[in-house]
Amino acid sequence: MSVSGILGVLMTPVQEESASDHHKSSGSWSSLRDLLYADPSTSWASEDSAIFSIGPLERLENLMNQSGNMFCADCGSPDPKWVSINLGVFICIKCSGVHRSMGVHISKVLSVKLDEWTDEQVDTLAEMGGNKRANMKYEAMLSDKIKKPKPDSTIEERSDFIRRKYERQQFFSSNEPPETYSSIKSMRHIKFSSYPSNTNCSYSSVPSLSSCQSISSSNNSSTSGDKRISEKQPTGHRIHGLGHAFRNSWKRKENEHKGSKKVNLMPGMVEFVGLIKVNIIRGTNLAIRDVMTSDPYVILTLGHQSLRTRVIKNNLNPVWNEKLMLSIPDPIPPLKLIVYDKDTFTQDDHMGEIEIDIQPLLTAAKAYENSTTTKSIELGKWIANKHNTLVKDSIINLVDGKVKQDITIRLQNVERGVLEIELECVPLSQ
Repeated sequence: MSVSGILGVLMTPVQEESASDHHKSSGSWSSLRDLLYADPSTSWASEDSAIFSIGPLERLENLMNQSGNMFCADCGSPDPKWVSINLGVFICIKCSGVHRSMGVHISKVLSVKLDEWTDEQVDTLAEMGGNKRANMKYEAMLSDKIKKPKPDSTIEERSDFIRRKYERQQFFSSNEPPETYSSIKSMRHIKFSSYPSNTNCSYSSVPSLSSCQSISSSNNSSTSGDKRISEKQPTGHRIHGLGHAFRNSWKRKENEHKGSKKVNLMPGMVEFVGLIKVNIIRGTNLAIRDVMTSDPYVILTLGHQSLRTRVIKNNLNPVWNEKLMLSIPDPIPPLKLIVYDKDTFTQDDHMGEIEIDIQPLLTAAKAYENSTTTKSIELGKWIANKHNTLVKDSIINLVDGKVKQDITIRLQNVERGVLEIELECVPLSQ
């Protein structure tokens, strides 16, 4: 068959086709494409390769620019930069905080800019149809008496609507074939390879890695006493007053715990002011909890959110290089890191902990949020001395437009051990 004949077949309009006809035509297209590839006189093969070589970020950008995805699916804010990958919706950063609080079993939130996307994730998102298709299901029974949140709505209004929409599905109705909807529901259990950080883990005083799930409100109320309001510090070219950024949890007074309960908010009603990316780099000379070694892992906690690293077997000097990401609530609680030894038949053993005040890092990130400089700038320094647990000075730097802090710190409440981490803060507007 000549190339002109093939083009004639491809350009012939199809008025109506059944599902079976569509399946056959898909097979025909595959065969025709093979013929085009086989003809050396055409450039179809190179053009098609260029189309299919588009990376996941470019494809994601195309999805964002579709008319229904240019506004937040929940409040209508323009230019949303966050995605609930298992609900298939583009959402703004304020609504993304509520989605995160519901747990990954309901809404798995990724950032368009900050997370690393794979082709599989973009395929999944594209198949789900975007905001219009999702809202046709999740808002199908939405009455005129119930008002959707607006871009300037309060966190309480957002939380109430979003939880009713997705968690309780009060407005849900699906007009899709049962098998189609079942396949969409099954996507909620797909494991995504971006940041393991977005997996919330609830745990007791000695956690078990098998109990990974969204933190319940009862757990939140029991841990609310650990919250402490950090006093905001003035920002100039350098960030001052950082000497007391590290606090030892065992030195806290009882009245601090009681006072903090008054400002505690229920999950989903917390105002988020940014994100913190935590790179757990390595541990050094960790404590022995088995016969001659340990199986360490790290749990991070920020407010009501908890994440964990993977377990590294038989290693007192583990290298994780594992990046985790948490939302920063307001008021800003300390970032807690607890190291445990994983046991199979008994409770996991405690291997030390640290607590870090992230307020100075967030203040610096806000101050240099719109900076266009490409130079590295030192914004602040924490001096290692006998009054804190730093192994060496910790510097807040502006590097390639990102505000980062490297910390090497001794673990507390344990006989030995050092943890090395890197923090990066992203303000709310990003």
